[in-house]
Amino acid sequence: SASQLLVTKYGGILPDTMEELLEFDGVGRKIANLLLGDLYHKPAIVADTHCMRITKRLGLIPDSVKAPEKIEYILKDLIAPEKQSDFCHRIVDFGRDTCDARAPKCENCQMSDICTHFQNQK
Repeated sequence: SASQLLVTKYGGILPDTMEELLEFDGVGRKIANLLLGDLYHKPAIVADTHCMRITKRLGLIPDSVKAPEKIEYILKDLIAPEKQSDFCHRIVDFGRDTCDARAPKCENCQMSDICTHFQNQK
């Protein structure tokens, strides 16, 4: 159905707005933001599990905020538009390399002084 919509409604050209991308089956805000940022170089926050976990640990997002869309909007206000897509990619890399969910490498982390997880471990 996504291919059919792409061809029939958009002439084979992937649209470049959130509203239009959300028309495609299987595309939610996370994927739409990824496409907008990576393909069209538009401001976009990909609020995935890495982003949500790490931004909470670093105190950018309150622990009480659970909804990815709310996190997306909070971060959009904090991160300069031209840096949003890159920020999200860096957060994912940081989550894989240093701030793993199960075994974070807090002792080697340059951000441990602002990390709530690290502070709670003391």
